[in-house]
Amino acid sequence: MATEDRQLDGSALRDWAHTAVSDLITHIDEINRLNVFPVADSDTGANMLFTMRSALAEADAEASRGSLDVVRVAAALSAGALHGARGNSGVILSQILRGFADATAAAAAESGAALRAIDAALLAAALWRGVELVVTSMGGNEVPGTIVSVLRAAAGAVDECAAAGQSLHLALVAAGDAAVIALEKTPEQLEVLADAGVVDAGGRGLLVMLDSLRSTITGETPTRAVYEPSQPQQKPPAIERGPAPQFEVMYLVAGCDAAAADALRQRLEELGDSVAIAAAPSDSYSVHVHTDDAGAAVEAGLAAGQLSRIVISGLSSGATGLPAGSWTRERAVLAVVDGDGAEELFAGEGACVLRPGADGSADAPGITAHQLVRAVVDSGAAQVMVLPNGYVAAEELVAGCTAAIGWGVDVVPVPTGSMVQGLAALAVHDAGRQAVDDGYTMARAAGAARHGSVRVATENALTWAGTCKPGDGLGIAGDEVLIVAEDVAAAAIGLLDLLMASGGDLITVLIGADLDDAAAAGIEQVLDRHMHDHHPGSELVSYRTGHRGDALLIGVE
Repeated sequence: MATEDRQLDGSALRDWAHTAVSDLITHIDEINRLNVFPVADSDTGANMLFTMRSALAEADAEASRGSLDVVRVAAALSAGALHGARGNSGVILSQILRGFADATAAAAAESGAALRAIDAALLAAALWRGVELVVTSMGGNEVPGTIVSVLRAAAGAVDECAAAGQSLHLALVAAGDAAVIALEKTPEQLEVLADAGVVDAGGRGLLVMLDSLRSTITGETPTRAVYEPSQPQQKPPAIERGPAPQFEVMYLVAGCDAAAADALRQRLEELGDSVAIAAAPSDSYSVHVHTDDAGAAVEAGLAAGQLSRIVISGLSSGATGLPAGSWTRERAVLAVVDGDGAEELFAGEGACVLRPGADGSADAPGITAHQLVRAVVDSGAAQVMVLPNGYVAAEELVAGCTAAIGWGVDVVPVPTGSMVQGLAALAVHDAGRQAVDDGYTMARAAGAARHGSVRVATENALTWAGTCKPGDGLGIAGDEVLIVAEDVAAAAIGLLDLLMASGGDLITVLIGADLDDAAAAGIEQVLDRHMHDHHPGSELVSYRTGHRGDALLIGVE
């Protein structure tokens, strides 16, 4: 369903950032393969993704403080991108987002009132401001055939639509169409692109973001060509280039005035290339350079001001994966769960949470590989222990983990077939251990947790435990019906006794969404009494997780 009339307000701006992160994940491999300028290190897509992810995190933090004012959200996106910028393309992206921040702040100041939304004219101003900032960050040296060429084309198209009084919808369509034309002309403008048979990687990433903005506002997702490197044409030898620098150095420098920034730029240009110095509020700058002398690049920054967020990454031509320092923490646990109560329970134990069934269907659909990769990226961790908990098909789990591993994330899937097994694994997680030891310990705890579920029969059927009729309680373990009882409580007792046949110290019961408060309380009382009478010495804990499908999930450890 189209959302043509949606305004580009603070909420939509944050939604755009969310969609852009998701779409950059989808296109990351394509963008990385196109990356030959300024260094063929195949990381443009990864750098744009992590920069945009940092921007989104800051916007989410702003929203959590109760603010979806468009000026504040734009400022948050800008600040997050600047502080989390990765690589040359990340610095450029941070300046494009700063264009939105500057333009919205200026419009609000000029009107003297709160700004409700960005229209076509203000979008044009934001994009043009982005062009200005990007060129400035590169020391005024604009190279035709790069992301700046694509950004200029998009800004000009939006400007023309605004001058003609056209809607934001039409302006976004025009921006994308103009960006495609400019992108496909980039090999004509930059010899290194023509030699490699590619379009500009940064320009392709920008097109992804423009299309994300269009889909956020209009509900339309345009179909674009997949840009792949073609066979390079035979041309005369290009100008001889020296060897590529060994290191990429990035940092933030505070307490640095314009004169010191100019001196820093001059020194970095002596030390290497791909120099970008992007201004931030309060006399601070984001700095980027490719150099053979990383120590000297850092020393140059120290002479200009106070440094923070120093990242030094090795550059290697044709490398894949993510740049060093892309992660905000060492290890995380990602748990796939269903239900509000389950999300609260797992998050309370320190796990990142991914929930299936965003469409609200009665049966919780499984998680796709793309959703899994997105959640791994959102964790911000270099190592991620994944608890699928029965909601991720094997082929999707393998595909998602393989993709994430290819980007430099150490992903360890832990074989949990139910949320009760996931809780057992999470209880023994220790980030201080090596990842392989942690994964083994978690897998062993999950495997030791015997588990089953209780459902309500919906039709007459023949099971391993006999015939059932609608309304009967079914105790299930190992995908087989082992108990048929008159109701959920009776089935739970029968299943619990089977699971406790070889003993157990801790019984965990997760209560689903189909049981109301009165029914849930009644089952808890029945199970407490049964445990007291028949399994003394064992502890029973229950949680109202609100998951769909099964009435109860039961685990025994």
